[in-house]
Amino acid sequence: MKVIRDIKNYTDTSQSILTIGTFDGVHIGHQKVIKSLVERARQKKILANVLTFFPHPRMILQKDSKIKLIDTLKEKELFFKELGIDNLIIHPFSKEFSRLTALEFTRDILVNHLKIASLYIGYDHRFGRNREATVEDLIDFGKTYNFEIIIIPAQDISMVTVSSTKIRKAIEEGDLSQTKLFLGRPFQLSGKVTKGKGIGRTIAFPTANIKIEESYKIIPPQGVYLVSIDHENRIYFGMMNIGIRPTLIGDNETIEVHIFEFNEDIYNEILKISLLEKIREEEKFESLEALKRQLEIDKETCKRTLANKCLK
Repeated sequence: MKVIRDIKNYTDTSQSILTIGTFDGVHIGHQKVIKSLVERARQKKILANVLTFFPHPRMILQKDSKIKLIDTLKEKELFFKELGIDNLIIHPFSKEFSRLTALEFTRDILVNHLKIASLYIGYDHRFGRNREATVEDLIDFGKTYNFEIIIIPAQDISMVTVSSTKIRKAIEEGDLSQTKLFLGRPFQLSGKVTKGKGIGRTIAFPTANIKIEESYKIIPPQGVYLVSIDHENRIYFGMMNIGIRPTLIGDNETIEVHIFEFNEDIYNEILKISLLEKIREEEKFESLEALKRQLEIDKETCKRTLANKCLK
């Protein structure tokens, strides 16, 4: 998969099948669309392309928007690569771009520049300046400029429409099972291992301090979690604490991971962490020894939970 940053840098003149959206989370609804698009592109022997935007339009068009995103841009790129896309076009979203009329966007960008043969679009898609145009307008443009419109219906689970907004709410509430149901995978965090104070090592629970550079990344509630860790394409299990470390008189929120049966120097390396289950809330203990006893209990809880998952 090629990643093209900015539409103007897209130079392929071959015909393509395209879908457009922010795709936050690349959830099961998105996946259904992308898989169908890729299959159709392979049948027609043309390119399978995705056009997405960064920053998220709400960050630009809604002043002081506090929106947090499910994926970082790098995480999103990896999910699209796994789905078999040929070109991922990431266009910088700006107020100037938002002022393009529906005609300008369709004629100049979709038809003349991206060479679309087919366009996959959501049933409720609106586009162009002030979101002036509807799917019906796109159908009319398709007749004028000779491209096919394929309308994607809402993807439902138990009569609840999947949406990035609902997934964000589930993450904020710590509902990992609902999050996994909608994403089709556990929620993930990716970050660089940085140096901490080394206190965990003194009680036989060394931790990797995870720094997430992207301030827009959504973080689940504070607490202790069972996690899996991808390090150099090998999967380990461990437990992760999100919180302020009250026993150590902390004040800033940190993310720390203790990896089971692991003793390598991984400072400055990137870890991909999947949250599997919440074990307990963060607590303040009377001493480091009391904290150590609880961590031993947490570790046993995690291992028992993993064993039960394997038996299912």
